[in-house]
Amino acid sequence: MSRDKNSDTPGVITFPSLIGLAGVGLGLLLDYLTSGLRLVTMSSAQRISAQRIVKQTLSPFAIHLVVVCLVSGGALAEDVSRAATQITANYGVYWAGLHFGDVRLVITLRNSDYQMNGDGQFSVLGGLLYEWSGGTTSAGKLSKSGPEPSLYTLSYSGGDKHGDVRISFAGGAVSDVSTLPKKRPNPKNILVTKEQLRDVLDPMTGAFLRVRPNLPEADLKVCDETIPVFDGKLRFNIVLEPKQQVRLESKTPNGYSGLAAVCGVKFVPISGFRPDDRGIKYMSSHSDAIEVWLVPLPSTALYLPYRISVPTAFGAGSAEMLSFQVER
Repeated sequence: MSRDKNSDTPGVITFPSLIGLAGVGLGLLLDYLTSGLRLVTMSSAQRISAQRIVKQTLSPFAIHLVVVCLVSGGALAEDVSRAATQITANYGVYWAGLHFGDVRLVITLRNSDYQMNGDGQFSVLGGLLYEWSGGTTSAGKLSKSGPEPSLYTLSYSGGDKHGDVRISFAGGAVSDVSTLPKKRPNPKNILVTKEQLRDVLDPMTGAFLRVRPNLPEADLKVCDETIPVFDGKLRFNIVLEPKQQVRLESKTPNGYSGLAAVCGVKFVPISGFRPDDRGIKYMSSHSDAIEVWLVPLPSTALYLPYRISVPTAFGAGSAEMLSFQVER
């Protein structure tokens, strides 16, 4: 499902994303965080204002972490057809040096079928200032040409925002998309065409189902590809480029030790967004600062993201694998 870098128009992805918060808003947010100001001492108006600022600043970061996770395609694993394998990975998420949340990922491979489930919790000051949670699933089959998704779902809730996304696939293309709450298409958006929805991956398959059975440990060839993605609104490509190998030492009893392939990640939007979208422009112009570290999981043919680093307008964001477990 992945494509050669010279075979497709560059594209990349983002979710419902809008970055662009006034410096005054950022200053207020940082003041709350660094001074330890308690939300309970604020007036109702101040509390609402602070929550709005954090939501505007951190929601795009959480979304972009998902975006940067979209760094995979894959070939059929040799061991997938033998027996069921379940991989569980836990990630910590950080923004501006603060622990922002946690993500749990479960991948189940059985014969040629795959099922993935992920859930995340994000908050500031124990949820007093900001709280966001979401769950996502993806299912499909593995073929010699790569993953073939059949269904993708996303449910999220944060502040006064709630939503659901459901994407169905058939015949190698997107067959149906439903989103809640329903919104009228913005006439200023670049139109997503039927041709652009062929041979694409959903965000979760693109992010985590990276099967490479024939590559040596942390071979930089794992970073050499372009991944076409559709998230229910945006059509984009993720372009991976090899940078270097690094050796990691486990920080936890169930953590990863060994080599990691460090990939540069370029975010290139194709359609489904306004040309003047500030979030899209920011991520596109700072794509040279995005990295993903891919590591091979022992006893499998899978590569998973170990570390993801993303620039934001107001501080660096990152996610890091804290532990993993492989069960057969």
